[in-house]
Amino acid sequence: MSVLYMIRHGQAGTRERYDSLSDLGAEQARRLGNYFRSQELNFDAIFSGSLARQRATAEAAIPGANVIVDPGWNEFDLAQVYAGYAPHLAAADDDFRREYDEMQASIEASRGAHSHPVHRKWNDCDKKIVRAWIESRYEYDGESWPVFVARIHAALDRLVAQIGEDDTAILFTSATPIGVCAARTLELDDARAMWLAGVLMNGSFSSLRIRGSEMRLFTLNNAPHLDRPDLRTFR
Repeated sequence: MSVLYMIRHGQAGTRERYDSLSDLGAEQARRLGNYFRSQELNFDAIFSGSLARQRATAEAAIPGANVIVDPGWNEFDLAQVYAGYAPHLAAADDDFRREYDEMQASIEASRGAHSHPVHRKWNDCDKKIVRAWIESRYEYDGESWPVFVARIHAALDRLVAQIGEDDTAILFTSATPIGVCAARTLELDDARAMWLAGVLMNGSFSSLRIRGSEMRLFTLNNAPHLDRPDLRTFR
């Protein structure tokens, strides 16, 4: 039986520079690596998506590691979803238009301050835009939810094909890909992957146990290394 540890990247940057790690995100990743070493966990294969925040988490946790990079593990592009869906939602929903304008004003007023709530919380505007994307509610020329899910399933299949039947592997990715993998093992409706993704802390680890074509979710959202409240973040 092989084991796959799936890591959500550390806390990212602000909304304008989300594909980066904050200082706290780098600390979360270092603590993760220290925890694995304290448990004498060695990895036969190390994987990562190609996003900067994913690769930076891998480097901080396991410095100098030989990382197999697969962009199939990248998170969906929230900025692209906003660009495609926000005009439609703003035209159809006065509350969304107001919330969106307030969010943009908060981003401007924050002046890039990492601790500002606009950068650290999913707001109603975010939830509405992602729900509309998952439901494929409007015409959209970006990556759809079904295509995204298929991409993650294909990446998981590629990863499993590259590891031995008794290997321990580690993957540095993002919340939604982990949610999609967990949902697949539980045979849940795909959209419920977002429920699972929503509980994952930055720098947490989840794990799958794999035997042949059988995959089982073994742990979800573990964070013993994040032992102070200020280390436990969700965005």
